[in-house]
Amino acid sequence: MRAEYDRQLRELEEELFDMGSMCQQAVAFSGAVLIGDDETLREQVCSLEMEIDKKDRQIENICTGLLIRQTPVAGDLRFVSAALKIVSDMERIGDQAADIAELSRYISEKPLLEKVHISDICCVVMNMVTDSVEALVKKDEILARKVIGDDDIADELFVRIKEELVSLIQENRTEPQEILDLLMAAKYFERVGDHAAVSYTHLAVNIAEWVEFIVTGMHDDRECGH
Repeated sequence: MRAEYDRQLRELEEELFDMGSMCQQAVAFSGAVLIGDDETLREQVCSLEMEIDKKDRQIENICTGLLIRQTPVAGDLRFVSAALKIVSDMERIGDQAADIAELSRYISEKPLLEKVHISDICCVVMNMVTDSVEALVKKDEILARKVIGDDDIADELFVRIKEELVSLIQENRTEPQEILDLLMAAKYFERVGDHAAVSYTHLAVNIAEWVEFIVTGMHDDRECGH
């Protein structure tokens, strides 16, 4: 009985890691397709988003089975409970990555990307997703706190991008629709990287906060978007 319980916990950890790796890829590919307009990568992002959805359902089934049949306690219970929340956040990461890839179709003026800090926010957010997954697998509270701190950098970059885009509009240097599409792409990156704000689902930080919950039993009860 105990051996089966341990096997299911290991399976849950492995599935979470696999799902996190898919999210890392999806975010990286979405940034690459935004900058390079690679149709093959765009299709890969869409495929990954569907795989992430499937993995979400698989992990929910594992968690439900553990809660019903194994009745975990203490740290194990925190881990299973947090896993149910984390997979929801990861699923949203996949959705946002797919949204960015789709928006890239409408940003034809690629030199525009060099005039704003879109590649910087993409890089910061990719690192946040990578670190949040590593923190989850290793149950590393210090790394989780780093992700939460990096959220401020992503927020500042989004504000800077907005200011840069406003300047471009005022100078009449590009089509307003492309400005709006690029602003939406930047917002999607911010949503991926920041789950601390009240109004939107900001994802990597929320995963990091759930890692803290697993390790310490304490969670910041700020409102998270659904």
